[in-house]
Amino acid sequence: MVSSSKTISGGFINPAVTLAFLVTRRISLLLAGWYWLMQLGGAALAALLLSWILPSGPENASNLGVPALGSGIGAGAGVVCEAVLTFFLVWVVFATVVDPRGAFQQISGLAVGFTIAFGVLMAYGLTGGAMNPARAFGPQLVGDHWSHWWVWYIGPFAGAVIAASLYELLYLRPAQLAPGDAAIS
Repeated sequence: MVSSSKTISGGFINPAVTLAFLVTRRISLLLAGWYWLMQLGGAALAALLLSWILPSGPENASNLGVPALGSGIGAGAGVVCEAVLTFFLVWVVFATVVDPRGAFQQISGLAVGFTIAFGVLMAYGLTGGAMNPARAFGPQLVGDHWSHWWVWYIGPFAGAVIAASLYELLYLRPAQLAPGDAAIS
């Protein structure tokens, strides 16, 4: 989906990625607000569709896919886990989509998809491996399941801001020449 919508909307599906672009001044606050509205609205519509398709009752224990903390995982550890996973995701987005020197411009969606798959496989039993506040919001809203809701917002938003800020600082900010220094070409 990222690859197929990249030329239309930049492939923005994740509110944490949108925040990363906002913090690094790559999109305006107005556009970010519009993206957040569409991302969260789309997630709610998807959860409504699932609630209509899936059977109700005890056999549907997944609560429409609401992410949950695994047994023995505290909320603090869940926030850190989601932050680390989202850090990796946003780092890959900036390295393959944003950075003009990125080696994977044409297949950046594949790198992003593999990073998401890695995150889900690694953390499914810990936090659900959401890495995306919209991924949590839709099922939480429709199913009215808000246990530890903040884990899937604070973690991804923090990880996204840290990754975007670091990538911007380390790799995308133009080198500042001291007065009298000549640029080497």
